[in-house]
Amino acid sequence: MIEEIHGLYEYNRWVNRRFLDATSGLTEEEFNRDLKSSFQSVQATLEHILEAEWIWLERWRGVSPTDVPPWDTSTQAALRAQWQIIEQDQQAYLGSLTDEHLRSVIAYRSFASQPYAQPLWQLMRHVVNHSTYHRGQVATMLRQLGHPVPVSDLIAFYRQEAA
Repeated sequence: MIEEIHGLYEYNRWVNRRFLDATSGLTEEEFNRDLKSSFQSVQATLEHILEAEWIWLERWRGVSPTDVPPWDTSTQAALRAQWQIIEQDQQAYLGSLTDEHLRSVIAYRSFASQPYAQPLWQLMRHVVNHSTYHRGQVATMLRQLGHPVPVSDLIAFYRQEAA
């Protein structure tokens, strides 16, 4: 099980970086333009992905945050810098895991203070799935803005890793 989780997070890092690279070609106006999606802009959607990955990492560590830190993610450079920090923390956490850890039940509270408890492996899969969903929204936004969309398919990642 640990190998699968490591593979999913390698994919998640790979594809997050591809999207950060793809959005680096946007002007600041395009990056922040209200495109009437779940989160109004490319910036807000990427910020949401980043915040969710941080929130879940904190929950895995035994902390149930009630809000996100006041990071500066207003520019592409600031967002990327914060992303690198979260990614490093996530990788360090992943490096400490065993199959036994993955089967352990993690108790946490939602932002609405609702208590939950689930196996860590389920929570970790959820995060990758959640990020994938919102990267799909960013892909649509990039198309709306007339910019190319990076290949993000899991099979493309596997093919690159095999090459």
